[in-house]
Amino acid sequence: MSTTTIRLDDNLKKQLSKQLKATGLSINAYFTLAAKQLVIQKKVPFEILTEPDIPNETTRKAMLEAEAKAEGLILDNSPRFDNVDDLIESLDKED
Repeated sequence: MSTTTIRLDDNLKKQLSKQLKATGLSINAYFTLAAKQLVIQKKVPFEILTEPDIPNETTRKAMLEAEAKAEGLILDNSPRFDNVDDLIESLDKED
């Protein structure tokens, strides 16, 4: 067995330790697990994003639909309510 040194930012190490403690893993066990999975899967065992996918595809579609409705490009026949009681009454009618 060989020894390997990994340099981590103090804040990152603190956050990592806290998260791993909840799973019952040590930092050493975590890196060993990740290394074994890389060897088994022959790829990095998690997705690496170059930029966050925010908003995601579902949110992007909802935003486009809302914008199209606001501009009158598509019909917005969604019911509108001025108060919660009217909303609940409408929902109860649909049963």
